[in-house]
Amino acid sequence: MASAAEQLASNLNWGSIGRATELKKRLWFTVAALVVFRIGAYIPVPGVDPAALAEIFKQNSGGIAGLLDVFSGGSIGRMSVLALSIMPYISASIIMQILTTVVPSLEALKKEGEAGRKKINQYTRYGTVILATFQAYGIAVGLESQVAAAGPVVIDPGIFFRFVTIVTLVGGTLFLMWLGEQITARGVGNGVSLIIFAGIVAALPDALVQTLELGRTGALSALFIIALVIGIVLVVAVVVFVETAQRRIVVQYPKRQVGNRMYGGEASHLPLKINTAGVIPPIFASSLLLFPATIASFQGAGEPGWIQWFSTYLGHGQPAYLIAYIALIVFFCFFYTTVVFNPADTADNLKKNGGFIPGIRPGKNTAEYLEYILNRLTVIGALYLSAVCILPELLIARGGVPFYFGGTSLLIVVSVTLDTVTQVQAHLLAHQYEGLIKKARLRGKGR
Repeated sequence: MASAAEQLASNLNWGSIGRATELKKRLWFTVAALVVFRIGAYIPVPGVDPAALAEIFKQNSGGIAGLLDVFSGGSIGRMSVLALSIMPYISASIIMQILTTVVPSLEALKKEGEAGRKKINQYTRYGTVILATFQAYGIAVGLESQVAAAGPVVIDPGIFFRFVTIVTLVGGTLFLMWLGEQITARGVGNGVSLIIFAGIVAALPDALVQTLELGRTGALSALFIIALVIGIVLVVAVVVFVETAQRRIVVQYPKRQVGNRMYGGEASHLPLKINTAGVIPPIFASSLLLFPATIASFQGAGEPGWIQWFSTYLGHGQPAYLIAYIALIVFFCFFYTTVVFNPADTADNLKKNGGFIPGIRPGKNTAEYLEYILNRLTVIGALYLSAVCILPELLIARGGVPFYFGGTSLLIVVSVTLDTVTQVQAHLLAHQYEGLIKKARLRGKGR
């Protein structure tokens, strides 16, 4: 029998979005914040020659710079004040999540509730500043060493340029971190995810124009373009299906008597996602594999032998690259899943609340059962991520697709869209629920 919440959700009226005043305010705030983000992506860092930078970036777009440029919405290619985007904050958050599982003091802090969460968030911000500072310094030094046919990339290199670049780029990252928190609190959806989503989507029109232009000139056949569009639609459908799929484990709660009434005895479920690790494995795998290629492209002549080996055998579309990419995705799937989901803690929480899985003893047996189920789901999730991420790599390397819209980008776009739609639906449900309460009160007064 469906619960009251499920019945209300089944009768959800999307047409009522115009009457949901609070939801409209949140949507407009989200749109305005993303517009501010896109404006900032066109404000350049002082002291950089745009023509020389464009030439250098075109040569290095196959490395990690091309991947990060997709996430930043083209800010790296223009070297805007938001060139670092929100990635230092994401890296700091991931590092902090890992540390909370291996450092006892941080693990205890995590269990303190809201106060502990605020402390961890503060540490994450400090980590963001440190990572952004190192990355900004590396970018400043790297730009000073670049010389294109149009001239040097940096007009006046030196300590002052490095200082201005570091302050500008770190400030841009901190601004995006603040903007993401504002979107989360006053808008709709996860602010950080929406910023990355906006950067990726902003690059799609140019990619579409490039593809159609290649079709017009005959570089790509019309049949190939049609097959590409159909393939993208099918992959998106698969991603939506897998990202929303769950393995629901039945959890039973015993009955208890309070006075003359019986409480409890209800059956609930513990949802386990097929892809528990999300988009973290492809991001880490791509970064590790593309880093040597990026170093090689900036080194030029006289580069070390090991960098030359990486450039030759771990280039886009090479068999060694594809094998290493799949292996790293599988490794990070299992590694990150163990970070975000602890079967022992879940089993202890069920035991404390009186819940149990039918046919499984509480405690250690429950933890082993959850770990067994989780490992099987992670295998499926790792295979799914590998397939979704390898297919675009093959299209880019073998099919000559003229844009970097890889599996990681696709996963982020679909996941953020699903999450945002879910939150909009939750706000609409809350609006309808408030309306039902008001109607019930008016009926009560009428009587």
